[in-house]
Amino acid sequence: MPMIAASPDVSGRAELAPAGALFRGLGDPTRLALVRRLATGEARVVDLCTELGLSQSTVSSHLACLRECGLVDYRAQGRASVYHLSRPELMDLLAVAQDLLAATGNAVALCPTYADPTTSDPSRVATTKESAR
Repeated sequence: MPMIAASPDVSGRAELAPAGALFRGLGDPTRLALVRRLATGEARVVDLCTELGLSQSTVSSHLACLRECGLVDYRAQGRASVYHLSRPELMDLLAVAQDLLAATGNAVALCPTYADPTTSDPSRVATTKESAR
């Protein structure tokens, strides 16, 4: 049975841990931006920094996370490392996520637990904070 498929056995949370780690790995907007950029082709860290407007340390640390998750890899080119997506299935997953966001009207952006407060509806965040008191 696939790891994330519907199952009557709800006690098997341990077998869901790898899926949870995968989604946490993709749960950062910077890592998603890197994945989206690498979907268009290989890139050096310096190019990613320039294109995304991020520091070298930020790009490198997020690429390390994605690499540890097995989602990106690199090859040496002279003194530089050229990064690429190692799993083309990742783009299928992100396409389905995009469809889900469209189908829910981006409701997850208003989630008081996981939404980014800098991009969420400020009145919704204030209401949520008041009701939590």
